[in-house]
Amino acid sequence: MAGAAAMPVSLLELGMALRSRELSVAEHVEDVVGRLSTDTHNAVVTLDAEGARAQAAALDADLARGEWRGPLHGVAVGVKDIFDVAGLPTRAGSLVRADAPPAAADAAVVARLREAGAVIVAKLHTHEFAYGPTGDAAATGPARNPHDPDRITGGSSSGSAAAVAAGHLPLALGTDTGASVRTPAALCGVIGLKPTFGALSTDGVFPLSETCDHVGVLAADVHAASVAWDVLVRPDGTGGGIQAPGVDGVRVGVPVDGYWQALDPALNAAAAAAVERLRARGASIVEVSTPMIEELAATYSTIVGAEAYATHATWLAERPQDYQRATRERLLPFADQPARAYVDALRTRQRLVRKLRAAVADVDVLVLPTTRLRATPIGAQTVEVGGSQVPVRPELLALTLPFNLTGWPAVSVPGEVADGGLPAGVQVVGVRLEERGVLRVAGAVAR
Repeated sequence: MAGAAAMPVSLLELGMALRSRELSVAEHVEDVVGRLSTDTHNAVVTLDAEGARAQAAALDADLARGEWRGPLHGVAVGVKDIFDVAGLPTRAGSLVRADAPPAAADAAVVARLREAGAVIVAKLHTHEFAYGPTGDAAATGPARNPHDPDRITGGSSSGSAAAVAAGHLPLALGTDTGASVRTPAALCGVIGLKPTFGALSTDGVFPLSETCDHVGVLAADVHAASVAWDVLVRPDGTGGGIQAPGVDGVRVGVPVDGYWQALDPALNAAAAAAVERLRARGASIVEVSTPMIEELAATYSTIVGAEAYATHATWLAERPQDYQRATRERLLPFADQPARAYVDALRTRQRLVRKLRAAVADVDVLVLPTTRLRATPIGAQTVEVGGSQVPVRPELLALTLPFNLTGWPAVSVPGEVADGGLPAGVQVVGVRLEERGVLRVAGAVAR
């Protein structure tokens, strides 16, 4: 039974309370630690209460001296457990890394958050080695959707989405190789930003696919995602890079090919309502056709599977029993894939990305559903749609993975759900707009 998740934390209100010292960092962190220690969604892997309290004390001392690092000063943040956090192990949701030693240093983006005053409170659940869009295959068991604990959060940034949707945190770090920020954001009803490929460093992040991996952000609202992006991408990022709202004159592309249609009618309706909202705010709506999309999308599994297998080949040979069955069964077929198949897929990808770019060159953004399905039951490999059984995993990947192949920025924002059921995600993809522009369009959808 679907229900309402807790009220998301407003970063704007929280930041103002911390800066004015109406709320101390220590009080905020203690509240978050309490919430995470009693979390019922299996979102938390490692809670660093002691480290968070020490950070909080230091940041309160900064404020007492009149020193303010910006809008993340004192804000509790969670980190997906494939990022290195100094002093904590990176287990990546797997028994393979059950004995991983504490990381010697922070991942680059984690270090940037600390510089900006964020308090790293916890490592959060991930689908094993970030290789899955469901969030229910991990050594610690499945993450649970705050809207319905019997349903998936989506993956692979499962704990990050659940912790934000449950109201524990205003934002969290995730990664996105084909869906892993945007799909859990859509299924849990929060914001998920996948920036342009390479915009944020993957140093200190356990790899899945070096040519498709993106670091991203899950947040309670578009403002929080915009602040996080500004802080992460600019050395002096203090929120000053956030654009004013408004979409007057923006050209919005609506893909009309069957590939882009969701299987759940509520998801198509949410995307259509978002388009109409943008039209009412002054955007121009343009239908676009992408006849190359299915061939482009078909290269994804070959590329990601080959790159993932190269990382895991030794472990798979030595200790296959330590992998979750679903992960092992996805990886092993690539042991026999010839190198030529991988190279051919890379070349096809490059050729068809150029064609896709040309097909949508006249629009600023694309707007479409984030997923073809809403949150499915935990453990379900197929679900019934229109009297037929459809596989869950491909349908949760299909509408997001093309933009890992292109490397374009994309954000999932909650859409209108006319049936009052589980959340629906609407995806805004940057064609001629970069991250701040995409977030500006997303903000208009969310208003």
